[in-house]
Amino acid sequence: MVRNSTNLGRIIKQQRIATGLTLKELSARSGISPSHLGRVERGKRFPSAHILQRIAKPLGFEESELFALAGYLSLGPATEADMTTGNTASRLDPLVARMLVQESTELQHAVIAILTMLKNIAKSLE
Repeated sequence: MVRNSTNLGRIIKQQRIATGLTLKELSARSGISPSHLGRVERGKRFPSAHILQRIAKPLGFEESELFALAGYLSLGPATEADMTTGNTASRLDPLVARMLVQESTELQHAVIAILTMLKNIAKSLE
């Protein structure tokens, strides 16, 4: 399990900003204190699965995407069939999924984060 608090905190903060939420608004929507969320964003605390579950929806993540970014789920051992038929990355284009399976977990996490952010930007423009 990859547990890089700093990188995960940056991703969470970038996503919060991209969705237009303040720390207090995310706190209100998730029920997690602003001080705890701030420590997570600064990489001072690694969020539990429970915390990730509560902040996923307000940030526009699928729970499985945020769990994968945190290292609670890994896309590494998945097959191409898994990637396109309902496992963690089922929302990925089959070509992207096929290529992503061959990459390191860190790169997989970065790609999922970028794609999620782009998806949320596209939703906000609709």
